[in-house]
Amino acid sequence: MLRQRILSSLVLGPVALAAAWVGGWAFAALAALAAALLAWEWARLCLGGFGPAGAVLAAMGIAAALLAMRAPLAAFAAIALAMPLAPLLDKSAGRALAWTVLGCAYIGVPVVAVVWLSGLGRQSLLWLLLTVWATDIGAYAAGRLIGGPRLAPRISPNKTWAGLAGGAALAAGVGWAASALAHLPAELIWISPLLALVAQAGDLAESALKRHFGVKDTSRLIPGHGGLLDRLDGMLAAAPVAAAVCLVGGGDIGQWR
Repeated sequence: MLRQRILSSLVLGPVALAAAWVGGWAFAALAALAAALLAWEWARLCLGGFGPAGAVLAAMGIAAALLAMRAPLAAFAAIALAMPLAPLLDKSAGRALAWTVLGCAYIGVPVVAVVWLSGLGRQSLLWLLLTVWATDIGAYAAGRLIGGPRLAPRISPNKTWAGLAGGAALAAGVGWAASALAHLPAELIWISPLLALVAQAGDLAESALKRHFGVKDTSRLIPGHGGLLDRLDGMLAAAPVAAAVCLVGGGDIGQWR
């Protein structure tokens, strides 16, 4: 399993980094594809199958990703439109209509946030990607090497407090490297571990969702990782927070004063 995880990361990581470096419509297209796949997984997990409501979620995700490049407000309007429309089309027996509304926000808002960040410049988006990846690596390594008390045994038995600290510590290292080597703001040294905590909260939230529906993985799209929701759970939580930080800071992190 570890070998599969590493190989999958070696394939997907460079693709994401290349799209982030190129930016523009290349990254928006990648985000749109990811949004459609996330909607497919969400519908299968929460709605009992990919039907008309899932199609609305997928169309919303694609529209939100593409609109966010030039018109973020229009992207949010697409999300707002899908929220009442998707439940109207949801005919799934025994599934709460609220899952369709939640899916619109859970997928749409992070997609808009990450595409908006790409429009600010490479530095903010690369910082987000590297911070979330460092969080995952640090949490996994510290959890395996140190172990110790469980973080949330009823939700995710394998997660530990050591893993939480390890993820935050490696994220802080990313913030330090960005400050010392790339001459970015020193505030990233303490903002990065806070973002790591948000990412790990997103990981726990997705674990709770899977436990609620009694599944181990949201799909088998990514060998060793499961589904795209499994792989991007931390990113989905961290992206809106990173966008808010940049909005308060005045734009791309390279332009902070």
